[in-house]
Amino acid sequence: MKKVLNFDTISQYNDFNNHETLHPLVSVIDFSKAKERTGNKMDFGIYCVFLKEVVCGDLKYGRHYYDYQEGTLVFIAPGQFIDVENKTDFYQPIGNALVFHPDLIRGTSLAGRMNDYTFFNYNTNEALHLSAKERHLVLDLFSKINDELQHSVDKHSKTLIASSIELFLNYCERFYDRQFITREDVNKGILARFENLLKGYFSSDNPTEIGLPSVAYCAGELNLSANYFGDLIRKETGKSAQDYIQAKIIDVAKDKLFNSDKTINEIAYELGFKYPQHFSRMFKKTAGISPSEYRSKN
Repeated sequence: MKKVLNFDTISQYNDFNNHETLHPLVSVIDFSKAKERTGNKMDFGIYCVFLKEVVCGDLKYGRHYYDYQEGTLVFIAPGQFIDVENKTDFYQPIGNALVFHPDLIRGTSLAGRMNDYTFFNYNTNEALHLSAKERHLVLDLFSKINDELQHSVDKHSKTLIASSIELFLNYCERFYDRQFITREDVNKGILARFENLLKGYFSSDNPTEIGLPSVAYCAGELNLSANYFGDLIRKETGKSAQDYIQAKIIDVAKDKLFNSDKTINEIAYELGFKYPQHFSRMFKKTAGISPSEYRSKN
């Protein structure tokens, strides 16, 4: 049984990677300095961004392979757990990482923006795949942060480092936008599967047995994290995943109102609503008229 490694402080992670602690709340790791190791289960209490030096042409995501060769970025947030599987032999880790403690950003503008960086809650198989130019920029930003760590800690250190990390994460947002675009064909395939999933859901007994389909449920059925799935749907359709689901619910409801003699309450229960008034409220908000008005006009 694998030992679980807990990293609640920067010094703990630095020690694990044979790295000097220059600042108690932030570090830039060069994995080539680490000792050889086998796969481990790791529990993180700190933010980590790994630049994995792997051949991305051999990295499989779903049924598709990526062709970026220079590396991938994986984002880990406090409270997350990862497991390096299929690594029973000793190996030399390669790459770099930026790690920082939540206390570093408290009281800074970055703290207020962390929830905007939804990629910290993506699955590791939804990593950011970098081009050569993007990889060079990431390493340059890591270097600038590391240069600041060489200075003695003073009243400016926290602001400068937090600003540099925020700049780095803003670039990552841009890179993910690029990745969504370059994966357009794959994304459209996911969108089609999403549509088929919803069609199948409402033609089954799931609504009465489970209730309304949630974003988390749909993401799980498509083997995606809820955050990645939500961002993908918004990029492809301009709607949130929740709005997309609600539009589908209303579309199915219109068919039922038009093609059956069932009462509005019966239709609401068939769709998965616990309370018919919630159905009527959603219908009017989306369609502009009440279910009874829609039925009478059609």
